[in-house]
Amino acid sequence: MKKDNLKSQYRVNGQIRAREVRIVGDGVESQVVSLNRALDMASHQGVDLVEISPNAEPPVCRLIDYSKFIYQQKKHQKEIRAKQVKVEVKEIRFGPQTDDHDYNFKLKHAQGFLSEGDKVKAYVFFRGRSILFKEQGEVLLLRFAQDLEEYGKVEQMPQLEGKRMIMFIAPKKMVKKAVSSAEDMPEEDVPVKRQPQQKAKKEYTGPKVEGETFDD
Repeated sequence: MKKDNLKSQYRVNGQIRAREVRIVGDGVESQVVSLNRALDMASHQGVDLVEISPNAEPPVCRLIDYSKFIYQQKKHQKEIRAKQVKVEVKEIRFGPQTDDHDYNFKLKHAQGFLSEGDKVKAYVFFRGRSILFKEQGEVLLLRFAQDLEEYGKVEQMPQLEGKRMIMFIAPKKMVKKAVSSAEDMPEEDVPVKRQPQQKAKKEYTGPKVEGETFDD
């Protein structure tokens, strides 16, 4: 059975050990009372006493249904995770003697990755005796970093790990990858509320009577 780590973070009711606590809650005036008094107040209201700030002096406890409290905490954590930008790592592979055409092709891809908010892991792979050209591979990676200076910054300088010389480049700008609301949408994509069309006035074509008018 999976352990609920969130529940283990909080003491509730009889688990609380402080002599005095500061109570808070909906419709409750913040005040310092004895633990027994706080437990009596929770029992009278039909809720639980939940210790939310154990390191405060005195500890802060909330009068709330414990199940509701845990639900609110999980919902809050879920909202925080949803707002966090997920950064992916895209790999760009070179050989120690990559030609200019291949280099420019991979440079363009790296620019796109960084512009979208992803990290770039660029590395030179050495086959067999090509490890003798490791200095040449380092020069290639440093050139790559310089050409991407406008889009990203070096997070890890070239390092030789086995048969690979690896360098990491992080994006300079964090990019939202999903439009979450109309406020984030481009102006041309935001739905425009149309005004209701007014019906044209009908002209009275019958016989006119002196002293009467048929204008609205």
